[in-house]
Amino acid sequence: MTQVTQNAVHEKIIARLAGELAIGEAQAGGAAALLDEGNTIPFIARYRKEVTGELDEELLRRLDDRLRYLRNLEARREEVRQLIAAQEKLTPEIEQALAAARRLQELEDIYLPFRPKRRTRAGIAREKGLAPLAGLILEQAPDGLDETLSSLVEGASVAGAEEALQGARDIAAETVSDDSRVRRLVRSLAQREGALFSRTVEGKDPGIYEQYGDFREAVAVLPSHRILAVNRGEREGVLAVKLELPAGRCLDAIFKLYPPDPKSPFAPHLQEAVEDAYRRLVAPAIEREIRASLTEKAGEQAIRVFAGNLRALLLQPPLRGKIILGLDPGYRTGCKAAVIDGTGKVLGTETIFPHPPQRRSDEAAGTVGALVERYGVELIVIGNGTASRETEAFIAALIPSLPHPVSYAIVSEAGASVYSASALAREELPGLDVSLRGAVSIARRIQDPLAELVKIDPKSIGVGQYQHDVNQGRLAAALEGVVESCVNSVGVDLNTASEALLVHVSGIRPAVAGNIVARREREGQFRARRELLEVPRLGQGTYTQCAGFLRLPGAENPLDDTPVHPESYPLAEKIHGLVEEEREALASLDAAAVAARLGAGLPTVRDIIAALQQPGRDPRDELPPPLFRAEITQLADLTEGMILTGTVRNVVDFGAFVDIGVGRDGLLHRSALGRRRFSHPQEVLSAGEVIEVKVTAVDLERERISLALVGST
Repeated sequence: MTQVTQNAVHEKIIARLAGELAIGEAQAGGAAALLDEGNTIPFIARYRKEVTGELDEELLRRLDDRLRYLRNLEARREEVRQLIAAQEKLTPEIEQALAAARRLQELEDIYLPFRPKRRTRAGIAREKGLAPLAGLILEQAPDGLDETLSSLVEGASVAGAEEALQGARDIAAETVSDDSRVRRLVRSLAQREGALFSRTVEGKDPGIYEQYGDFREAVAVLPSHRILAVNRGEREGVLAVKLELPAGRCLDAIFKLYPPDPKSPFAPHLQEAVEDAYRRLVAPAIEREIRASLTEKAGEQAIRVFAGNLRALLLQPPLRGKIILGLDPGYRTGCKAAVIDGTGKVLGTETIFPHPPQRRSDEAAGTVGALVERYGVELIVIGNGTASRETEAFIAALIPSLPHPVSYAIVSEAGASVYSASALAREELPGLDVSLRGAVSIARRIQDPLAELVKIDPKSIGVGQYQHDVNQGRLAAALEGVVESCVNSVGVDLNTASEALLVHVSGIRPAVAGNIVARREREGQFRARRELLEVPRLGQGTYTQCAGFLRLPGAENPLDDTPVHPESYPLAEKIHGLVEEEREALASLDAAAVAARLGAGLPTVRDIIAALQQPGRDPRDELPPPLFRAEITQLADLTEGMILTGTVRNVVDFGAFVDIGVGRDGLLHRSALGRRRFSHPQEVLSAGEVIEVKVTAVDLERERISLALVGST
């Protein structure tokens, strides 16, 4: 491809990106150039606003995804063109169709007739010289049937007339099947009018798939969680699943492209060939394709839900400076207890046995009371796993007798055991037994959720929906993007951040993160951002990407504890000088006037003014704190109409699961989220949010609780 052609293709891609994302071509082109230079999305979103026209992270990630897709599309377009040309079958019509194709599937449809095939019935028929007869069938020739058959039989290529006709029909059927127009028509009808059907396999217990034992729903409106549920039931051998296509409508559409001529002796053979093409070749292929497409779309939706829940969880406000007792509940092996100080340092650990089989509740109460008094514990945090319900009851009953006021909270312990057994946990807590590390993690994840949860594989955090049924590569990439976004939006204390946290900072790779920690341990705390350039393997490029996201509280230069990038320090100092010169408050500055006066970009000036107003600001501080409890409610005590405060644990397509302090999450169905219109429950709720709910139904036998959101309109 010549440079001129490459430039034309690039301009075409940029124009399409701009149109799809409803942004300017200059914005799309600027963002694409920055990505091609190796800049990270958080860096571009924060520090290159003038180039992108202030595109936010979400839009930049969509642009990055589409840019990759469109470049792959153009590469495949050229590849298909060359493959067809190599067969000397590239016509102006095919060239035009290739140029007009806007999706990869359209390109594959065009290439299908030219794709090398395995030995097929049509291929065998062609070897027998039956292609001319097939051509007559497709053309609906007015005569020549008997003569052609006689010549084929006399030439001994076939055993008889019926074999010749069958072979010719096979060729005609494959030709119809390979026609991109046929595929496009059947695909469109399947998407508009098809339905997914499932039934229980004979002899199988439907179990959790009971609602899908006799299930049918239109493809056009099928929600993603049902697609993934049906797929899983099929994979487990419980459900038989089929995509029902509108066969009559599909055949009518194909016959409009290949109409039998009643006057032609070949008409019944074309009729049979078209029906065979649809039944044997087209319908199964389109069914596979539509089901794969449904699964892909459902997977993308599940990934978006997981990513949204993870973001909400990671951005929960930290509880700074509190002495916290973490409890990892258990029965036979006891409850593991760990006390941490305001920086996360472990002060003390114990194991208590308040539950069966030991039932040493008095001893356990004394141990907890001693820990509370000795270390000044202000909050007790309980993991929500095995024995959580009993441990919560034990703590709630104990609180009134403690030496000073203490509240408690329940947190998800998902992933705590994974962290406890990891090499990172062994390195961070070398003197602790693996079972006690879980209690430390539980305490730390309410003290600073972001810093603690980044140590755990996001897929182990427990806020997903059918996470094992989606493309694992796409899921990992999306979740890593969320972690990266959260870490960089909050910022990281350069002198306290763990290696696990640093690797998510823009531009910092694992080896560099390790070198930063090693340098800190060897030479003491960093005193200025510029000292990062002394870290091995951290060059100017990496420094540019990461410096603005690393904070240094108490640094000699106050700008080192702000989101202001070092490249903008001279501008920030000029703005500060204007404040002193004009004797104005920062808040009263007109950013546009300042930008014009200093010859700087307005977005950068606006961000600098905001940063100077609130040095050291943590955006999580503006969110409501987690729910603390000092009492407990029994499941059996719940009654319809009861109003309770709860914590959203997980938001899914069909609603949300809410912890209301009874050991079993209640379901807040999307229909109970109020009258406000929304496309997904995440527009109304987020994981970790504290809300008021009303109990609408309680099923004690199945331990199911139905809830409705209070105060929604």
